[in-house]
Amino acid sequence: MLISGVQLTFSTKIAFLGIGLMGDPMVRCLLRAGYSVTIWNRTHSKAQVLRAAGAQPVISIAEAVNGADVVISMLEAGPIVAQVLQEALPALTAGALWIDMSSTQQSEARQFHAVLHAAGHAFIDAPVSGGVGGAQAGTLAIMAGASTNDYARVETILTAMGRPTLVGPVGSGQVAKLCNQLIVGATLTIVAEALLLAQAAGADAAAVRAAIRGGFAESKILEVHGQRMLERNFVAGGQVKSQIKDMHNILAAAEAAHVTLPVTQLVTQRYETLATTYPTADHAAALLALEALNPGQRLGTGPDQLS
Repeated sequence: MLISGVQLTFSTKIAFLGIGLMGDPMVRCLLRAGYSVTIWNRTHSKAQVLRAAGAQPVISIAEAVNGADVVISMLEAGPIVAQVLQEALPALTAGALWIDMSSTQQSEARQFHAVLHAAGHAFIDAPVSGGVGGAQAGTLAIMAGASTNDYARVETILTAMGRPTLVGPVGSGQVAKLCNQLIVGATLTIVAEALLLAQAAGADAAAVRAAIRGGFAESKILEVHGQRMLERNFVAGGQVKSQIKDMHNILAAAEAAHVTLPVTQLVTQRYETLATTYPTADHAAALLALEALNPGQRLGTGPDQLS
């Protein structure tokens, strides 16, 4: 049985639930750090791929969490986390600590905490930012909502996957992630507008991007996604459908906090136009939504690269 406040060691048994675009490289980081990781995924073939890397794939959720000191979930949305949690609950080891690294609503994170706490377990919400590249490099920004004792127990585990920061009590990690996604969504939209304007007004859009980099407009999005837009590379890193989910969660959080976010409302509308046509494209496809508003305007000359 684990004792609150005691830091876990490399002998810690970890169960990882959800082997998708992000889960796969996150598990590989844990394995490289020396942890024993049992993995489960609804589509079993995705989990089997990691057997060669040292992970232990299993068929059922109960089998995955049985005997695990720490359970990490990386799933598509809050309702799926809730479903998986309920299925796992009877099989959890006494005193287990559950880290949900999915992006959910703050209210959902608090509910997960309540359910686990009532059963004698601990909970941390620790969503991430950095995309597939950050997951592969082990450099994810990890925003943790937890008690100081629970965070101390798993900080080393989180550090194997990126740069964790305790941002407040349970639920605060999801708030931090929403703030991150608000900035990401809005900045993607603005970078698309700037590049399309540059070309439409007769300038070389690539040269304009190069000229303004290093100034006050510099950002990771201008660097990475600005280049993606110029290349029309919309192969998924962060997907449109995930960005839309995040934008809706941001608006829900704003309503709960009695705050009006007019720019977020506009950005959400732009992404919603992509929901049916490009749901699995990279969120740099904000450019495609903008071009649809401007018939005859198309950034660059290359073909669209889509997932």
